[in-house]
Amino acid sequence: MSKPNYKRAERVADQLRIEVADILAKKSKDPRLQSVTVTSVEVTNDLRIARVYVSILGSREDEPGILKALNSAAGFVRSEIGRRLELRYTPEVKFWSDTKGPRADRILKILDTLPTSDTIDSSDSTTNIGSQESGGQ
Repeated sequence: MSKPNYKRAERVADQLRIEVADILAKKSKDPRLQSVTVTSVEVTNDLRIARVYVSILGSREDEPGILKALNSAAGFVRSEIGRRLELRYTPEVKFWSDTKGPRADRILKILDTLPTSDTIDSSDSTTNIGSQESGGQ
């Protein structure tokens, strides 16, 4: 049997993403942290440091304050992770703003403005199909 193509760090990162999102949603008492979505987690290969990427709902002016609140709650989040997961070392949690979300939204808006293949010459495609069918018989 062959080994799977993913590393343990990736499996731990997936589990950390689920647990951190749950901790922030259910255990956090800071109302600013309710507008935070955990988008991804990267863990070092030795499982000592976890970079948690978050997307923040709201204005850009609120982002520094929310990131500061997240980093001040990092010790609490780490202790909760230690209780929930059976790891030899509980990773140090560092929160980072996810910049992929706004970029993805901008790309989706651009793609939405492009005409679809249905609207481009839909009448030409039906006439070509009809002429091919009649020409072949």
